[in-house]
Amino acid sequence: MKKETRNQETGTRNRLVVLGAGESGVGTAILGKKEGYHVFISDNGMITDHYKEVLRNFEIEWEEEQHTAPKILNADVVMKSPGIPDKVEIVQQLKAQKTSVISEIEFAARYTNASIVGITGSNGKTTSTMLTHHVLKHGGLHVNMAGNIGDSFAKQVAQNDAPYYVLELSSFQLDGIQNFAPHIAILLNITPDHLDRYEYNFENYIASKFRIVMNQTEQDYFIYDADDEVITTYLEKYPIPSRLLPFSLRREVKNGACLENGKIKITIDNNKFIMPTTDLSLKGNHNVKNAMAAATVSQLLKIRKTTIRECLENFHGVEHRLENVLKINNVQYINDSKATNVNAAFYALDAMKSPTIWIVGGIDKGNDYSELYALVNEKVKAIICLGVDNTKIINAFGNCVDAISETQSMKEAVNIAYKIAERNENVLLSPACASFDLFKNYEERGRQFKEAVREL
Repeated sequence: MKKETRNQETGTRNRLVVLGAGESGVGTAILGKKEGYHVFISDNGMITDHYKEVLRNFEIEWEEEQHTAPKILNADVVMKSPGIPDKVEIVQQLKAQKTSVISEIEFAARYTNASIVGITGSNGKTTSTMLTHHVLKHGGLHVNMAGNIGDSFAKQVAQNDAPYYVLELSSFQLDGIQNFAPHIAILLNITPDHLDRYEYNFENYIASKFRIVMNQTEQDYFIYDADDEVITTYLEKYPIPSRLLPFSLRREVKNGACLENGKIKITIDNNKFIMPTTDLSLKGNHNVKNAMAAATVSQLLKIRKTTIRECLENFHGVEHRLENVLKINNVQYINDSKATNVNAAFYALDAMKSPTIWIVGGIDKGNDYSELYALVNEKVKAIICLGVDNTKIINAFGNCVDAISETQSMKEAVNIAYKIAERNENVLLSPACASFDLFKNYEERGRQFKEAVREL
């Protein structure tokens, strides 16, 4: 259903203001222009030369290094990029005057009739999104992938719309939805993350994740981890209308996915899919769950079972997520830069089968490191802190390992690891923190790690 782009009272074109000129902001501006809005884009920082060129080509008005209130407060609708917190003054002013402030996901969904698979969770979103897209694409569907991956959802709707989308959705993107409703919603897990954006209240973050199902109906599906007590407790308190398809490693599931004698078993309306976990290309229990989620979606969308099996066998994983970089002197160097929270680091440490030198640190998001103590005691030989302020990490793990080093450069961190690592050990970058103190993003952090390893 396309939104009216003319102001009912004045007859003029509706004014769309976009806050933030990154991928989602520029994509929204392109879609808004196509749909007949008068578009203005405002970024409080510098806009990259690439995006400036795009905005010029589309004749979209923009400003950088400021938010000019008169040009923003007269908007009919505002798309706020996910990285901008609600507490920013201009956003507070917009909300005070009851201007609609939405996310790119909400805006773009208004201009496509596609069937949407929405995937959220504290960890595993990117792997599950890419894996699901991989299976659906090879199954013959015309399917696009967006959200936190690649070209923005809005840009694809404007320039390359498809009948199916697989969207990786963060809590920040979900905070800005009003009517968005994926036909298939997936909630992989919920562990404390981004608490600095949620007033350090875990309940606020949980509610944010569950916004993915808030507009679903009985015609829609909700795939979720039945082993996650946070999710199951919330569902007991707040039942939802969509059809539930849980997945579990611990118990039998009548409709959904479970483990049976070392095999994934998926049942939907007595239609069964079975595959040994040993055939999965991605190892670890968390990847068994990612495979369950992707295969359940594929079953719902009628992909051939042989195609699902082949895709789960040949999928190669995600850059910066437990990525084996090089083996030097029989020491394996592993890039898990995408582990930006404690739970992601837990998965990484849990997957280590030999003594590990752990590179950790960055911007703490309200982390509780206590759940890592047992794993660190069991598996970690030494810790190398990589951050501007490492006090919390040193205090947390000082009694767990014999050696803790501090550094503020990736090259130095890798060099220290090289000196202390011995044959058949691992060097693992799994920071458990955001990257913004020393790096532009987790991708740059991971690339620097790989470069430093290759220079050894």
